[in-house]
Amino acid sequence: MSRALSTGPEHPSPVGRWTRAAALAGILALGLASASAARAQETIKVGILHSLSGTMAISETTLKDAMLMLIAEQNRKGGVLGKKLEPVVVDPASNWPLFAEKARELIAKDKVSAVFGCWTSVSRKSVLPVFRELDSILFYPVQYEGEESERNVFYTGAAPNQQAIPAVDYLMSEEKVERWVLEGTDYVYPRTTNKILEAYLKAKGVAPADISINYTPFGQSDWQTRVAAIKAFGTAGRKTAVVSTINGDANVPFYKELANQGVKATDIPVVAFSVGEEELAGIDTKPLLGHLAAWNYFESIDTPENKAFIEQWRAFTRNAKRVTNDPMEAHYIGFNMWVKAVEKAGTTEPDKVIAALPGIEQKNLTGGTAKMLPNHHVTKPVFIGEIKDDGQFDVVWKTDGLIPGEAWSKQLDGSKDLEADWVTLNCGNYNTKTKKCGGA
Repeated sequence: MSRALSTGPEHPSPVGRWTRAAALAGILALGLASASAARAQETIKVGILHSLSGTMAISETTLKDAMLMLIAEQNRKGGVLGKKLEPVVVDPASNWPLFAEKARELIAKDKVSAVFGCWTSVSRKSVLPVFRELDSILFYPVQYEGEESERNVFYTGAAPNQQAIPAVDYLMSEEKVERWVLEGTDYVYPRTTNKILEAYLKAKGVAPADISINYTPFGQSDWQTRVAAIKAFGTAGRKTAVVSTINGDANVPFYKELANQGVKATDIPVVAFSVGEEELAGIDTKPLLGHLAAWNYFESIDTPENKAFIEQWRAFTRNAKRVTNDPMEAHYIGFNMWVKAVEKAGTTEPDKVIAALPGIEQKNLTGGTAKMLPNHHVTKPVFIGEIKDDGQFDVVWKTDGLIPGEAWSKQLDGSKDLEADWVTLNCGNYNTKTKKCGGA
């Protein structure tokens, strides 16, 4: 006698078993998703967008480490808005289009609240459309060519009036320079900076024949021909100097070739805008002795704030020989300003943080106080340092007080009438003559 198949609880059917299993799996997945979302809400993610490989890694890797230190220190203080900060590090590998791809990944996928990164201007230009589109915030920590003020970008490095122009003024007044070699790597920052400097020099009465401008590719290694040309340019019987916007690892063979051809700092001084303590660490500094650099910070500056920062850096890296540099201080200033703005706004929502940042002040490491201006630039001192044999700089000149960063250069026809003001005018390129936003 056959028995009917039982469908009671003690003998569930295959269909019943599958249905219950699916339901259990769904509940489990929902629980895991909720837990994951809860964990995500427990931290505030901060993006770090610096090259850890490629030609710019020599400069940018340190900035990644500096950001990790700053985030760790803030977490020790309790984080921000009661939440821990979580760094999200990516490597755009000195590949300019990849910067945009990695920026999009940080904002859209990783949901970071702000990004600290980029070095070269071409990398910054690459990511600008992404920050506009996705309405996020970039803190850019490196000296640059100006001619820009973006709502979503805060420029904590030097504008030309905070580095390039003061350096030329120093060379003119203190070194009595009359002939000028503007030597740069072939990309946006050197070309625009040199355009500004050329106009500035001509306005100061320098003849076009006394200005030599040249560009070489990233990673340039053979400098024999170019240094010979610089040497020849400097034999006209008048004091000559090189204003260098050479960037990245091309600097090492450049200075070596100067030494090889007997070009001394006393004969033709080089003032560099991209050579700092990090670039000098671990290399033979003999070819560079006596040459100059213009920055807004040097490790050798003796202040309590700087001493504490250096000690913190060496403890964090567990390396008593790790050096500090100018872009690190820019990140220090920018990061602390961001923290203050988030706390002021009570949220990490970009629009509210952007509105809160102008007017925020943060002590710098050299004895002054940086202030975020309506044009999204900061106030800075300017120092000229002479390279010493230990890879440090002896400050030989500094500006009186702090210089407000200018987004648009007075030296250029297309820029001299423009004003950037994201507080009152809500515009990055307001034309003071036409009274319109949108530039010339």
